[in-house]
Amino acid sequence: MKLHVIGCHGPYPAAGGATSGYLIENNDKALLMDCGAGVLGRLMQLWDPAALECVLLSHLHFDHASDLLVLRYYLEIAGKTLTVYVPLEDESPFRALLTAPAFEVKPYPAELKAMELTVTTLPVRHPVPCRALRLTDGEKTLVFTGDTNDCDGLAEFAKGADVLLADAAFLTHEWTDQKPHMSAAGAARLALEAQAKKLYLTHLPVRHAPETMEKEAREICPHAQAVHPGMVIAL
Repeated sequence: MKLHVIGCHGPYPAAGGATSGYLIENNDKALLMDCGAGVLGRLMQLWDPAALECVLLSHLHFDHASDLLVLRYYLEIAGKTLTVYVPLEDESPFRALLTAPAFEVKPYPAELKAMELTVTTLPVRHPVPCRALRLTDGEKTLVFTGDTNDCDGLAEFAKGADVLLADAAFLTHEWTDQKPHMSAAGAARLALEAQAKKLYLTHLPVRHAPETMEKEAREICPHAQAVHPGMVIAL
């Protein structure tokens, strides 16, 4: 299994960059996890969007899903339909925009099988319905927190992950318990509690250098690393 980081900023991209978007490759197949602003053009450098197995959306905020609106045109021209999984209870206006022949929108089942991977989800703490995602091939496991603040059950859900891709949108001095995201330090504490083998910080704010986020996390979790577009993580 390989994780290709397409975009990692939030809630808006850096110049020339992209917000949340990750290509998961396994056994010569691929799925897309989130499809935020700027993701589609970068995805097309790696994979034919019409050949994706499916799209897994953590939630329907624009920085995680907006490029689906232009991906629709690509699929319509190619004559393809793509399955998109979303949280069941989300009835936002954006979900209505995905009602098109190019997309088959489905709620997450209790357990999803795709590309010889098993995908399970956990509702997390965010202003709109959002899911953490756990993908495993039976040997290696990737956990993506989605967007969340500190959340009951998340450490158990991420237990033993080989790779924990965690929301780290704030520094400690900016963070409060009422924020919609974790801090870099919070992501590090989560990694330690979950006994994750590797911690990667994402949903990075453009206003801070990645090294600044990384430094704060490493004070708690020495192996923490900030991701960057183009990064490839092999599991």
